[in-house]
Amino acid sequence: MADFVKVGGLGEVSTALPRALRQTNDIRVLIPGYRQVVAGRRITEVARLPPAWDLPGCTIGRMDMADGLVVYVVLCSELFERDGTPYGDGRGTDWDDNHIRFARLSLAAAEIARGVADIGWRPDVLHLNDWPAGLTAGYLAWHRTPVPTVFTVHNLAYQGLFDAARMASIGVPEQAFRMEGIEFYGKMSFLKAGIYYASHVTTVSATYAREITTPEFGCGFEGLLRVRESQNRLSGILNGVDESWDASRDPSLAGHFDRRNLQGRRLNAVETREAFRLGVSQGPLFAIISRLVQQKGIDLAIEAAEKIVEQGGQIAVTGQGEPLLEDALRRLAERHPGQVGVRIGFDEAEARRLFAGSDFLLMPSRFEPCGLSQMFAQRYGSLPIAYRTGGLVDTIEDGVTGFLFSELSCSGLMEAVSRAFDSFSVKKTLLAMRRNAMSRQINWLQSARRYNDVYERIRTWGVSLPAAF
Repeated sequence: MADFVKVGGLGEVSTALPRALRQTNDIRVLIPGYRQVVAGRRITEVARLPPAWDLPGCTIGRMDMADGLVVYVVLCSELFERDGTPYGDGRGTDWDDNHIRFARLSLAAAEIARGVADIGWRPDVLHLNDWPAGLTAGYLAWHRTPVPTVFTVHNLAYQGLFDAARMASIGVPEQAFRMEGIEFYGKMSFLKAGIYYASHVTTVSATYAREITTPEFGCGFEGLLRVRESQNRLSGILNGVDESWDASRDPSLAGHFDRRNLQGRRLNAVETREAFRLGVSQGPLFAIISRLVQQKGIDLAIEAAEKIVEQGGQIAVTGQGEPLLEDALRRLAERHPGQVGVRIGFDEAEARRLFAGSDFLLMPSRFEPCGLSQMFAQRYGSLPIAYRTGGLVDTIEDGVTGFLFSELSCSGLMEAVSRAFDSFSVKKTLLAMRRNAMSRQINWLQSARRYNDVYERIRTWGVSLPAAF
């Protein structure tokens, strides 16, 4: 949850969507008590949960945010208060006990829904996000608890796979280890638990919802997802953009602007070039603001960078991820001092200035369930250049609010980059595209209405429980 700690787009969603839903629902959030969450914060204990199987006991704490949002925290220092990221040690290695850590989170959610954790409040609907929460739907089913659940897949590639020998340690019944359950190619999958046992499955764009029913994008789950689609239990709901993304008042920016007066963008461009040690230039500035992983097509961007620089463009890169890609980007910057700037790591304010100061955003993701960066870029007048996939298709109008390419290769990317250079050379065209991009209205209230429809639908459906174990 981006209020405390963020890994990818889910952190943004977990911050913004509950607040949008509060207009029509009593929404509560449950998150693990990571060190970044609990440090220096006032948390009131509201329940204690005993150990179960190999899962340690934990405390449920409550935080009341300044705007009134209630956040419950699973307090278990031995599992969650660690250095590194929520999922690993910060060097790219997952914690070996992640099955215990996220089974503890999932069981806590299920016990709150069952009333075992008496916190003075019980949900009508549980909304689970990604594999770390997927086992919740299984625990409810195995305990015969008829609470409807929505399971949102933010990225099907992250599947929560663990050795089947660990099932007993987290209370997964042997009978659940089958195709009609949590078994996935000989392992147990927390993601599959969510997809199989939840009342309804959503993902974060309409195009990605269609793509994941195909072998190319289904990651092995396409058969089950086609069944869910046929049952009218699969939906694509586009993510929104938080209202803090407002170029006319964002305190992070060096200069403010709006779609009628874009002069303030220049100040952000100047500051960005200084921060990334780029020379003064009349050419376009391309940004890469991304997790540096294979999915994001960073290798394609590195290959295209040589040609972009040859044509007079500059590139500023911020992000962190796979060490090989980080090293490749550092070497790229060394080959092109003053033309390519790379800052490994992530600073929210700096990223916002880069969105506001760049001309184009390079986003050649191999797949992209929704993507938020392209929408942030559009809000701030930077035109995204992206592969025609997933939520990128649903949010970028080719030649109007950005550029799409259809061949996943360096030459495919360069075709779109060439069109971007052409638009940059015709100021009237560039200005019109910037204003079109900034005029797009994609907000969380629209998303919240769609989720509300799903909640109401599954409440009226009731819950079909699997055969008793």
